[in-house]
Amino acid sequence: MSLHKPDSEKKKAICHVTGTEHDLDDLIMGDDVRESVIEEIRKDHPDFDENSHISTRELFRYRQRQMENLVKKEVGAMTELETQVLEKLKANKFISDNVEPDIENESTFGEKLSDKIAEFGGSWKFIIFFLSFMGFWMAVNVVVYHENGYDPYPFILLNLVLSCLAALQAPIIMMSQNRQNDKDRQRSEHDYQVNLAAELQIRLLHDKIDHMMLNQHKQIVEIQEIQIELMQEMEEKIDKLN
Repeated sequence: MSLHKPDSEKKKAICHVTGTEHDLDDLIMGDDVRESVIEEIRKDHPDFDENSHISTRELFRYRQRQMENLVKKEVGAMTELETQVLEKLKANKFISDNVEPDIENESTFGEKLSDKIAEFGGSWKFIIFFLSFMGFWMAVNVVVYHENGYDPYPFILLNLVLSCLAALQAPIIMMSQNRQNDKDRQRSEHDYQVNLAAELQIRLLHDKIDHMMLNQHKQIVEIQEIQIELMQEMEEKIDKLN
């Protein structure tokens, strides 16, 4: 014998928030909702009480509003980062995306060039190349031209080249360092958003688990009541037979 009732025989009730009729499976009683969420609902519907029903969709919306108020309370005035997290949660979008392509796409040609120059200037290739260049310069002027070359000892022209190179290399490296600091800041902001979203989702999961446990407890109690009634009926039949 099937225990499932036809759709036409399912019990229905009215959602206190929307005023529409739903199956009882899609509704939550106010007694099963956290007090903090009930307070949020009562801001729009003051007469909502423990015996009222609310649909799971509307309950989720009020839980999101509670999360927003919780963030405001914990963090203070919401910044753009917290607002983005809540908007993505409402739209059911992923937050933990790879931000590296976005960071690189936002870089200008000058920033990318400074990164490449700074990367080359801090490598062994540059050191070996520049030592070889200076050795060649000195050898040509001292050995080949016997102090009569285009830059004889003490290599004044070479000193000028080295000074110009150092003067240009320092700001380029600083530009690259500033760019790296911007990248680190964007990564840390993204990590903060992911952590905030995870914390809010965990709190929602706690609410859902509490609700499931309450419903399971009610179902167990109902099953026990049915079993007790059946046992009582069986005892009455046995007594009649005896």
